[in-house]
Amino acid sequence: MIRARSPEEGRRPESGAAASCGDTAPDSASLPSKRASFGAHPGYGIRDVLTFTVEGEITMLNAALHGLGRWGNRLTDSVKASTKIRIVKGVSRDPSRHAEFTQKYGAAVVADYAEVLRDPQIQAVVLATPHTQHHAQIIAAAQAGKYVFVEKPLTLKRAHAEEAVEACRKAGVTLGIGFNRRHAPAFVEMRRRIAAGDIGQVLHVEANFSGPSGWQLKPGAWRATRAESPAGGMTPRGVHTLDAMIQLAGPVAEVCAHSSRRALAADIEVDDTTAILFRFANGATGQLTTITVTGELWRVHVFGSKGWLEMRGDTGLEFLGNDGKGERLALPAVDKEQLTLEAFADAVAAGKPCVVPPEEAINGVAALEAIIASADSGKPVIVR
Repeated sequence: MIRARSPEEGRRPESGAAASCGDTAPDSASLPSKRASFGAHPGYGIRDVLTFTVEGEITMLNAALHGLGRWGNRLTDSVKASTKIRIVKGVSRDPSRHAEFTQKYGAAVVADYAEVLRDPQIQAVVLATPHTQHHAQIIAAAQAGKYVFVEKPLTLKRAHAEEAVEACRKAGVTLGIGFNRRHAPAFVEMRRRIAAGDIGQVLHVEANFSGPSGWQLKPGAWRATRAESPAGGMTPRGVHTLDAMIQLAGPVAEVCAHSSRRALAADIEVDDTTAILFRFANGATGQLTTITVTGELWRVHVFGSKGWLEMRGDTGLEFLGNDGKGERLALPAVDKEQLTLEAFADAVAAGKPCVVPPEEAINGVAALEAIIASADSGKPVIVR
């Protein structure tokens, strides 16, 4: 039996900066050859020791879900058969509305977030809450010694993102972010080919994540307010493409954004049409569009000095080289949400402080903050 590092053991020196800890796999020599999961060692408190179990009964990461809306239910459903992580408790302002959730998943629902933070049977929290609440909820969970998985965006302000990352680093707990499209098969293959040099130097990235979700917004709902959904579709959709662009082209240095409400009714506060130009720190350029009142589209197109790669949807990938020779792939679909939550569980088990590299997460929030400022001012904004 191999013991995983506890949060105290996983804590980095106070003087050290948060390290990059993205998709790098743990040293194979430190892990059992069979797929392992984790749980409480008999005789110890859950927070005292976490262990990998290779044979016998499989244990897993017990998590509480805060936010039982449509997406919270989707996350819970994605791991209902997982051997790595499960949702065992829910948090809602009105637990009486969620009897179906309890019946379907066997998870009790409570009204008080602080209650799950005090619960020794809960090892992690999954936050599917309004964006402006993430900062305080992450810090509270970290201070309580809970591992944290938060839906995107991490926060809406760079300073808050830095404070959230630092709170988790200081507490020695893993921080995961719900960028599920990092696990889309076409994107995984796109990243592999770009890293292998198939398209040469990355020069320009175009991305579009659009769909009709704006028509589903209801007046007064938190997603229909500018406070929670600034710059139109950026928080529900565009941050996914922004995250992809940062992975492919590096940190964003400057943005110029235009955002407006073209089709939605006046009682819906948010914009529906948003377009952004980017300059990346390495000199590459980019363009991102997100429209919330049109047909569904997910597209990332990367242009390089040797050719281009374009993904459409989760599974379609096309390549064209400078010699005119091309390739078109149709890859098998996966459950992105399950893979995202299980990657978080794997990171906890391996003692990794975060799933998304902190420099990418923080630059993404800083770029979002700059996009909001640019859309408001009508001028380019440098990303700080």
